[in-house]
Amino acid sequence: MTQIAPYGSWKSPITTDLIVAGTIGLSSITIDGDDVYWIEGRPSEGGRNVIVRHTTDGQTTDITPLPFNVRTRVHEYGGGAFLVVDGTIYFSSFADQRLYCQTLGTEPQPLTPEANLRYADGVIDKQRDRLICIQEDHTKGGEPTNRIVSINLKNGEDIQILAEGYDFYASPRLNKDGSQLCWICWNHPNMPWDGTELWVAQVNTDGSLDEGKFVAGGKEESIFQPQWSPDGMLCFVSDRSKWWNLYQVPGVTETANVAPLYPLDAEFGMPQWVFGMSTYTFTAPNKILCTFSQNGIGHLATLNTTKKHLQEIEIPYTSISSLTAKESRVCFLGSSPTEPSSIIQINLSTGAIDILKRSTDLKIDSGYLSIPQAIEFPTENGKTAYGLFYPPTNKDYTAPVGEKPPLLVKSHGGPTAATSSSLSLKIQYWTSRGFALFDVNYGGSTGYGRDYQQRLKNNWGIVDVDDCVNGAQYLAKQGLVDSNRMAISGGSAGGYTTLCALTFKDVFKAGASYYGVSDLEALATDTHKFESRYLDGLIGAYPEKKEIYQQRSPINFTEGLSCPVIFFQGLEDKIVPPNQAEKMVEALQQKGLPVAYVAFPEEQHGFRRSENIKHALDGEFYFYSRVFGFTPAENLEVVEIINI
Repeated sequence: MTQIAPYGSWKSPITTDLIVAGTIGLSSITIDGDDVYWIEGRPSEGGRNVIVRHTTDGQTTDITPLPFNVRTRVHEYGGGAFLVVDGTIYFSSFADQRLYCQTLGTEPQPLTPEANLRYADGVIDKQRDRLICIQEDHTKGGEPTNRIVSINLKNGEDIQILAEGYDFYASPRLNKDGSQLCWICWNHPNMPWDGTELWVAQVNTDGSLDEGKFVAGGKEESIFQPQWSPDGMLCFVSDRSKWWNLYQVPGVTETANVAPLYPLDAEFGMPQWVFGMSTYTFTAPNKILCTFSQNGIGHLATLNTTKKHLQEIEIPYTSISSLTAKESRVCFLGSSPTEPSSIIQINLSTGAIDILKRSTDLKIDSGYLSIPQAIEFPTENGKTAYGLFYPPTNKDYTAPVGEKPPLLVKSHGGPTAATSSSLSLKIQYWTSRGFALFDVNYGGSTGYGRDYQQRLKNNWGIVDVDDCVNGAQYLAKQGLVDSNRMAISGGSAGGYTTLCALTFKDVFKAGASYYGVSDLEALATDTHKFESRYLDGLIGAYPEKKEIYQQRSPINFTEGLSCPVIFFQGLEDKIVPPNQAEKMVEALQQKGLPVAYVAFPEEQHGFRRSENIKHALDGEFYFYSRVFGFTPAENLEVVEIINI
């Protein structure tokens, strides 16, 4: 029998202990021979990233020994931290950022010398016994230099510069016989989703590159994941049609003949925040296996490049990434509203689906899972925006008649990113305790075409805030939530949206900022190279638009704050330094508003340690319980709240 209890006081089996004990991160899938490799991020090991190998007999073993942590800091966000060729693994070690070489059953050996250099996104040039990758050079002080280099596999100190001169490089890829290298590059102030260029060069006998040839792209065209077909055709993803679609070019001298493979109002690409992202791969010279997104839902399909025919593959997953294949064997990272993120393997010949690894082996009764509802709601200027609404769900409880649930609005990071319908135990933590949750894909989010993404151009802190506010008010008007108990929470850029909503609007009654931006000027002048000009497109050039930066910085308008806020911050964060949170906390404290500050000494931008993930989630819930006046069903780790 169900119990009658107020929203927020429901007891849930989805505890933070359960979440951190049983959940790992999965990424970076690759196939080598008959084996499948991937990276596991383990909160229980302090967030250490481990390379894991899966063999055909069903055995899964760790490859990376302690204390190695496989993670590169190129662009700070990393990605593309390892590759495997013929049983030999090459990876970046987080501690010293050197490349290491490891054969199965042996200890890793350093490949590159000790230096203030970082490496990512590598490929092996078998013809010349070398590794080609992105190098980020921090040896000279000031802004680091990014370039494409080759590293002699017999002598790691023999490093040859292949391409430089642009601010950023990514995706160096060799064709099958090693005679041609393609790559993408771009300059400040562009981000890779704004505009990049695709180049190709012949590889000379001495390993150097001939003069490069421009293929596609520009300041307002985003190129993503260039890749060679088995028969030497160059393919890539471009958003020149206002959607990230697949294209091919017959030859490097035939730029004018760049042609779409299958025009569709759908996204075959995604914002390149990290290296090594993959949304398509070849299974035959004229057959591409690809994933695309429409209206926030992922699809898997095969594309015959000769017949221009797209055939969907029916699978029970709505979010698909890290796609790789070898002949009829396909592997990807898949999830759905009821299935956690998992390494999936499909045999295209038989249709058999195998789960090689789940991010969690926890079995959650479906009676505690809230299924998201896709919502399209009206916002400013007669436009609409999107989000996923999760109603409170717990099979053991119902609320008193007439009571409406508190609402937690989530503003995702990026801001050039998107929320997902994937099963998130962190979301279910809230909904199973009696909260409604609205995960907003505000204007500027990806997945809805370039025009929707461009809504945030010069409008960060306005469009995103309006959409979060209008989404919450829409739900309240529909009678789905309690308008007097609405909170907003977000991390990084989502933390900025959160702080703006709390400062410049009077809709939310509480909020939580996870390493959020409060001072745009500080962000513009005190951040890493990759994002150092990101704000040019979101706000305007600095210092030319200094006044706008000041007008949209919550730290300058704390008099507008009139509700409690809790801050969570990693003290080693280089992307959003701690002083941004600390200045905001001090201002709120002086104003006499309830405020809490939870700092984690060993965390960076995002929390990786299980104890800190647990403390933050429970701490946020405890904070709201004090603000909204409900009694949690379980004892939570108390956070110190000032002025309450």
